[in-house]
Parts: sequence; structure tokens; C-alpha cells
Amino acid sequence: MTGQSLLLIDGFNLLSRAHFATSYNRTDDQLKNSKGMYTNALRVFYQKIFNLIRDHRITHLSVVWDVKRDETARRKKYPFYKATRFELPEPLIHQYETCKAASDAIGIHQISLSPYEADDLMGALSKKWSGGDCYIYSNDHDLFQLLSETTSQIIAGKQGEYVYSLSHFQADYGIAPEQWVDVKALLGDSSDNIPGCPGIGEKSALPLIQHYGSLERIYENIEQLEPGLSRLKKKLIQGKETALLSRELSQITCDIAELDPLLMDDLKVSIRKDVLGEWLQQMELKIRIDSYGA
Repeated sequence: MTGQSLLLIDGFNLLSRAHFATSYNRTDDQLKNSKGMYTNALRVFYQKIFNLIRDHRITHLSVVWDVKRDETARRKKYPFYKATRFELPEPLIHQYETCKAASDAIGIHQISLSPYEADDLMGALSKKWSGGDCYIYSNDHDLFQLLSETTSQIIAGKQGEYVYSLSHFQADYGIAPEQWVDVKALLGDSSDNIPGCPGIGEKSALPLIQHYGSLERIYENIEQLEPGLSRLKKKLIQGKETALLSRELSQITCDIAELDPLLMDDLKVSIRKDVLGEWLQQMELKIRIDSYGA
């Protein structure tokens, strides 16, 4: 044991969930401080970070942000990708900009890199890390691809947060994390406008991958599918092109050469408590800044 642990936070995932959870049935004025600045999501965002640092004894941290949708490699190649997503509400955009500036001042490491998405950066950083445990904080199940003996995902559920490990995933799905992308390729993802294989649902996609191991192996055996799966033959043939396309879109890129110069020591937790205290006072935010144990 090295005594070190890395926390990778899906920035937009946390900030947007914080905003929508605290803005429901509230007026615009209730989301602001006395200076007219939106603060509802910021309070939750930073309190959560400090709680995670404390609870999981985090020594290294990075908040990972998506770049603009049109800058991503997937969107440039396939314009329909994420084309159905709504524009972000103004209060969330304002708090994102405040959050980026504040995190720089406070000493919280953050990263975004065009043309990659946050999932790709978290994948590359988790693979680059060799210091001990790695925790990914996000509710995005696409990130199951990244689970390993040392990498787990912290997920917020109805009964509270829980650490979802490799063993949990294997018990739930009976496949390896790297096979999850093949399941996603068949299922698609309506939130990202990924088509999948039409007609193949959750009750069919997982058994197909459990039995054949990969999308390629399914199509290699398409003429002699197992009796229990042969009813899917027509749908699989008709949806082959979109399934392969969906796999390309769903695959997290973990090999990012631009991150080679990054030193993991740059991610060491080093909160400037004096700057943080002043900023919280200016923003009129009440957060326990001692909660991260520094």
C-alpha cells in the first residue's frame, strides 16, 4: 500500500446534478446571493469535493471538464452525436464559469482538453495513475469500462453514495469491464443520440455479450446463433452498421499522448485554505472547509 489515492471528478456531472437538485421549485432569486450571483450549485459542488477527500483519504485530485460539444472528435466526425441534448440553463453556465475560476484560485487541479471528452480524460488519467486506489466520481454508467482492480466508481444512488468496484460489476453483469462497450454498442444511448442496434434491448444485449464475448464474435457466428439467441438474428443483421458505429462512439479513449507530460504530482491535494475562506465569504457560502481533513 502506498497510502495514496486519486479522485477524478466528472465536473459537469456533479455541478449539473447539484444545480438541478437545488433549483427545483425555487425562484431565480433564491438561487443567488445578495450580490446577484448564482451560488446554489457551487455550495453543493465544493462541499461534496471536501467530503470525498475526507471520506476516501484522497491525496491526489482532478476535476475533469468536457469541452464544448462541437469541439469533440466524436461530434466532428458524426454531427448527430449528442445533437438531441438541450442547451445548458444560464444559472448553470454562470456557475461553471465561476467554478473554473475559483478552483484555479483555491488550488484544485482541473483539466479539459480538446477534442477529448471528460470520459476520455478520466480514462487516460486512471490508466496513467499507479500510486494506489483510483476513484471516479460520476453517475455515468459508460465509465464502467474503466473499472479495474484499483479503479472504482463512486455513484450517488437513492440510498446514498456507494463505491462500485470491479467485483461488484462482475457480479452484476458477468463480463469484463472492457466488454461493457459492446453491450452499450447494442443498446445505444438516447441521451447521447447513439442509435445502437434497433430492437436489441437490455434483456438481449447482455446475454449476447456474455455468450459471444464481443460484437465481432456475434457477427462471426451470426449464421449459427445459439437457439436461445437465434430469434435476434434478423435484428442483428439489419442493425450491424449502427451497432458498429455505436461501439466507436461509446468506446472511451484512454491513450492520449497530450497527457504524457503531465506529472501525477501536479494532482496532489493542496487547498489554499486562506484563499478558500475569503472566497466563501465573498460568495456568502457556508461550507465546512475543515471537512477534508487538511
